[in-house]
Amino acid sequence: MTTNQSLSTLIHKLDRIFSQYIRLRDSTEYDHRYFRCISCGKILPIQYADCGHYISRTTLSTRFSEDNCHAECITCNRFTPDHLDHYTENLIAKIGKQRYASLITLSHDTLFRYAHYELQELIKYYTHQVKLMQ
Repeated sequence: MTTNQSLSTLIHKLDRIFSQYIRLRDSTEYDHRYFRCISCGKILPIQYADCGHYISRTTLSTRFSEDNCHAECITCNRFTPDHLDHYTENLIAKIGKQRYASLITLSHDTLFRYAHYELQELIKYYTHQVKLMQ
């Protein structure tokens, strides 16, 4: 990776590989063929999975947090306005109250910024993780 790539280009690359990682991570129980939606709980084929962010992707401090991101069905993630009600309940059950509280605290860091090298290292890390799972 070259250092002359813009931050937005690196963030876009990381978005793609991180999303793939989350969907694979959350489908491990079903041999990467199915997943359970964090919001509605339905078990669906993996091609219907999104990387659902509990705290919006616009919050950079939590955008690539594994505690913030979980496989979520397309319907819940994109079309169900109250999906966060069930997401909250299921997220706390999955990661616990302490990690949930830490996630909320982290989301309030409005000054958070990534350096080029941090994004490049995250891209390498998640690319390696995806290869291990495939």
